Amino acid sequence: MRRPTTGLIAGIIVAVLAAGTGAAWWAYHRLKAPPVPSQPTPSESVQVPQGRERAQIYWLSSQGESVKLQPRPLILSQKASDREVLETAINRLLTGPQEAKDATAIPQGTKLLGLSLEKAGIRVNLSQQFTTGGGSASMVERLAQILYTATSIDPNSKVWLEVEGKPLEVLGGEGLEVPQPLSRRQFEQDFDGN
Repeated sequence: MRRPTTGLIAGIIVAVLAAGTGAAWWAYHRLKAPPVPSQPTPSESVQVPQGRERAQIYWLSSQGESVKLQPRPLILSQKASDREVLETAINRLLTGPQEAKDATAIPQGTKLLGLSLEKAGIRVNLSQQFTTGGGSASMVERLAQILYTATSIDPNSKVWLEVEGKPLEVLGGEGLEVPQPLSRRQFEQDFDGN
């Protein structure tokens, strides 16, 4: 039996090193390629932001020839106070709809100037823009959007609506009388559920 020569052993070592170096070069350049996004497999856990539905924002939705209020959930941290929840809901309402299927009768540029929760109910103070533009149907719709959003935590709450710090008694050029305080029940009686 012949023993391998030193040259043969050296040749094998060089071949192994060359193959290893080539594999290392390939692996290095392969790892530098940008990662391809992948869909999580069923066994992977997906992190969902902590929060729950705390209120609703009421948009307008066209249903045939009529316009109806359409609630959309407001998901917020459980740590947010009721005041913070309602402030967020009304500010999002005043910002305007994000989805094409939603609409609003609230004039662009309307700002929330203040909101307080009291034993008697909720006080909402809006900027002067709230009273501009639109006919009587638009006035009823914007009142409904504010009222229903403000009472989405407690539908039995009463709402005092102010504009620039003064009680809103009449809305718009057509003189829509606004009873104070507003409630869902009274609103449905006065405005036939619009």
